[in-house]
Amino acid sequence: MQPDFILFAQHGWADTNQHMAALAKDLATEATKIVAPSLNYAMTWLRITPLIDNLDRLATAALANHPEAPLRIIGHSMGGLIWLEVLNRHPDWWPRVHSLVLVASPVGGADLGRIIDPLKVGIGIAADLGQDRRPLACRIAASINTLSLAGDVDGGSDGTITIETAKVPSAQFLTMEGLDHAAMRHHPLVIETIRRFWAGENLSEPLTLHPVIEQLRAIPGMTDAHPRDIKWSTPFVTLPDGATVRTWQHPLGIDHVFVVSERGDCLYSGFVGWLNRENLWQALHDLEQVTLAARAQVNANAVATTPRTEPSPPAKDAGQSDKDPD
Repeated sequence: MQPDFILFAQHGWADTNQHMAALAKDLATEATKIVAPSLNYAMTWLRITPLIDNLDRLATAALANHPEAPLRIIGHSMGGLIWLEVLNRHPDWWPRVHSLVLVASPVGGADLGRIIDPLKVGIGIAADLGQDRRPLACRIAASINTLSLAGDVDGGSDGTITIETAKVPSAQFLTMEGLDHAAMRHHPLVIETIRRFWAGENLSEPLTLHPVIEQLRAIPGMTDAHPRDIKWSTPFVTLPDGATVRTWQHPLGIDHVFVVSERGDCLYSGFVGWLNRENLWQALHDLEQVTLAARAQVNANAVATTPRTEPSPPAKDAGQSDKDPD
């Protein structure tokens, strides 16, 4: 008998499948095939590739055993990253995927991972967690109905990863206020939200980002950050749409950059380490020059399109005749 769908639920770093299996059971029907493997707690501290290989084998077998069943995929934390890599290996699976739900997954790279491995020399799982998989996630979200959920316990993170790093362009995105990283694995609000998403409800507009944010994220070493330090920042340049780029340097010499909307909302916060500060400031000065040039062009266009007013003829003295004088 074919299941109504195959439900993959994958745990993440320093974890087992206990909570994700419980989450899957609460979401499944009697006809659902649940695949919620434990990838070995100790192995989650090493490197991500063996975990990807393991899940790839399990998923390939499940699909072969149920060739007509659609797939519903949920990944918590690193479990979401593992699934992004598996899907990247198998674009032929994409038409079968009903939906992908990323729960507290550091798609843009975990700041803790980059702090532990700033030189990207490959220090255990930190090197893998610090990798920016947003371009991959964006490409997948453009083809597969995707929802990303982020917890928020302090106005910018779930206590483990920042809200910013969970954002995926083209995907729906929601924050769960009051839920920390661990609670996101199996919580009634998460379960209810996933059910609504599966039912076809639009929980948010597909995420679009300010173009300057994309430029900042392309800077080598840029890491999504918590916005808590924005209060220390100073304006660097005001963009044509009224948004402001602000900067701040941590006492340890770590340079932070923020993008703030005209209304005062923090649209982005990030930082670079010492090795990449020159790249950051070069990009900021380039942005400043482009912005100033655009502003000058707008002013020039305004002057060019302003209609000229012809000077009025001098007023005639009272009693002066229109005829030429004799």
